[in-house]
Amino acid sequence: MLSPNTPNALTVDVEDYFQVSAFADRVTRKDWDKYDCRVEDNTDKLLSIFDEHDVRGTFFILGWVAERYPDLVRRIAHAGHELASHGYWHQLVYDLTPEEFAKDIADSKEAIADASGIKVVAYRAPSFSIVEDSLWALDILAEHDFRIDSSIFPIGGHDRYGLADAPKEIHDIDTEHGTIQEFPPSAWSRGRIHIPIGGGYFRLFPLKLTLKAIDKVREHGRPAMFYTHPWEFDPEQPKMESLKRSIKFRHYVGLAKTEQRLRGMLNAHSFGTVGDVLAASSTPRQPKHQLLASSH
Repeated sequence: MLSPNTPNALTVDVEDYFQVSAFADRVTRKDWDKYDCRVEDNTDKLLSIFDEHDVRGTFFILGWVAERYPDLVRRIAHAGHELASHGYWHQLVYDLTPEEFAKDIADSKEAIADASGIKVVAYRAPSFSIVEDSLWALDILAEHDFRIDSSIFPIGGHDRYGLADAPKEIHDIDTEHGTIQEFPPSAWSRGRIHIPIGGGYFRLFPLKLTLKAIDKVREHGRPAMFYTHPWEFDPEQPKMESLKRSIKFRHYVGLAKTEQRLRGMLNAHSFGTVGDVLAASSTPRQPKHQLLASSH
């Protein structure tokens, strides 16, 4: 039974507009330093909004950002927010070898620690890319002293992520190198229709629908998890040229309304860090997921 006092999780994936997975075939990582980097100002905008609403969240920070903007990492921590890893290069986990993945998370952890003095223990894969073919990543996370993951989206039908039969509840997963506590991203599911709480869906749908989705998730005995990105609060960001219509729509829809909707959501529901939510929740232990049987 979910206590009314258990907050929902407020999470931010700290990356810039040109680093999103949808642009990866147009923007090479060696060219990232050539782009107008806006992640610092946009994250500061979020910090200000959260401060106004007296709310704290978990910031999954890209190692590349932490290395170049260490003062930003320190500002996030000093404001009372929780630091976590979003990997270093924003690479999809299922496109990496286990060795490449291990280096990516180790580099991200080091960059955040160098900036803040904090050794992070929570991770979120870029684009929620721990899926059926990349469940081996959980064992590598445990091997590198990560204890919390929020990468497995328990929905089907998305072109880039999702594991339809994954548990929707917060749960423990045993791996060869220790236990990972999985806090799945949230969606309100009605049959085959899924309404994730955050990201482009938050910008596309009316706020009323997101608030209803949060209510429905909580009615099922689970705290909701909201996710967003700093670039989603930047309608003036430079526009990428010659994008596919679907990618253009997904990235740019509703950018001018994100801040107003966020403020409305924060007024309507209680939020906290991933750590706050886990401390207030009882966690069932799952036997080792059957899909983890294949080792890396």
